[in-house]
Amino acid sequence: MSSWLIIVILSILLVVCISMLLLLYWDIRRITSQLKGINENFGTNELIRTNTHSRGLLRFIENINQLIHLFKQDQQRKQRREEALKQEITNLSHDLRTPLTSIKGFSELMADPSLSDAEKKDFLAIIQKKIDHLTMMVDQFYELSQIESSDQKFSIQQVSLNQLVVDTMLLFYHDFEKNKLQIEIDETAVPPILADEKAVHRIISNIVQNALRYAESYFTIRLAEEEECVRLEAENDITVLDDKTELHRIFDRSYRMDSSRAGGQLGLGLHIVRQLVMKLGGQIDAKLEDNKFQLVVLFKKWS
Repeated sequence: MSSWLIIVILSILLVVCISMLLLLYWDIRRITSQLKGINENFGTNELIRTNTHSRGLLRFIENINQLIHLFKQDQQRKQRREEALKQEITNLSHDLRTPLTSIKGFSELMADPSLSDAEKKDFLAIIQKKIDHLTMMVDQFYELSQIESSDQKFSIQQVSLNQLVVDTMLLFYHDFEKNKLQIEIDETAVPPILADEKAVHRIISNIVQNALRYAESYFTIRLAEEEECVRLEAENDITVLDDKTELHRIFDRSYRMDSSRAGGQLGLGLHIVRQLVMKLGGQIDAKLEDNKFQLVVLFKKWS
């Protein structure tokens, strides 16, 4: 092979290599420019686009786009958490301010020397009721912080759901009578469940308290055995929740129902129920049909 032919071949190869490097250089410049634009306007859904034929560069861009997507998802989650926290603080402020305002007002009235002993007694009873309400709210927030903490430990053991349901319902017997609610307990015997007894008691208590707050005329608890779990179904009639689209929100810690009976208070009870059920490895769902509100909880069956 003549030296001229070698020189020509090498020249062609050199030109091809230089052309490829120039194309790669311009691709990298375009990518850098796009990255700068994405960084300056991170709130958009823009991703890196290129017409390069380099497989290595294409894989690199795919990885960058995946990272951008993950960062944006994280940013959206963070924004939702911040909005939920703001809403929760607003709700909490309202929930605390309302009873505190009442306590302040009745305390000022107590200073009136013209009040009779009977009136003072009535005012003191109202103040005590408001204080009890505040105490309950503080206890709920403390309990929620404990549940959501990774430090909380559960004592998983064999638990009789039948007995816990009966015991808990008896604790609220006078409240049901006061609210004139007709109660029904399905006495069907079910196998024991695998759970923490205190947690299950809290779950049932919160479900009952939710019924006492919103039920119109009746409250029913039914138990049933399924293949791998035990099903607890609580049902009551309700008029303050008439939109099925709100069902997925009733377990949110910042959700509240617009009800004069509930005083518009923050709905932490069902949020705590869901957190406990999930911690125990169970499932919970809510249904609404013809003003019949149902909560369905699935507990792991003791094997």
